[in-house]
Amino acid sequence: MNDQVTTDTASTEQQPVDDKTRLARSRRLRLTTIVVIGVLAGLTLITTTQTWWTLHLATRSIAIAGSVAGQALTALSLCGLALAAALSISGPVFRFILGLLQLLLGFAVVFTTVVALAAPAGPSENAISKATAIEGAEATAALIRSVAETPWGFVAIVLGVLSFLAGVWRLLPFRVWPTASRKYQAVGFAPANGPPDCVVY
Repeated sequence: MNDQVTTDTASTEQQPVDDKTRLARSRRLRLTTIVVIGVLAGLTLITTTQTWWTLHLATRSIAIAGSVAGQALTALSLCGLALAAALSISGPVFRFILGLLQLLLGFAVVFTTVVALAAPAGPSENAISKATAIEGAEATAALIRSVAETPWGFVAIVLGVLSFLAGVWRLLPFRVWPTASRKYQAVGFAPANGPPDCVVY
């Protein structure tokens, strides 16, 4: 009899410990995921400030930054930063939606960068026109003698792939994350012994 009581007491004490351990692990998972998504978005934003390629024309050379080569990348990077911030206060359903958005952001980064690197004359048209006063896609493309690419565009592709994988990772364990802080949840006030008179959100 005493052995049974001791076993029940040990099980009761062990349960809160297990719950605390799971909660701590889920919090670490949430923090790690948020940090990774935020860092990837920040690094992608940095790549847009660097030179992706240099155009060598007949009379001069023009350096093309990532913000010109992939004009959508700046907006996509800022969206990634906002998404990471939203993950810290979102509920389970909204976190799942944010995971899907992260997948789309990662795909968009890769797609935008690949298209830019495949045809550098297109994104560079305005820069060439300003430098030479020659307009028209065919005319400006004909001025390009050679293109010297830097690694930054390929870095953006890698970051886009990692962002996509971060979205996949976010979707896999979405049920085990802890809930958001109480200050972000709706709070209802009601009498102790009776139906609620009002609900405050």
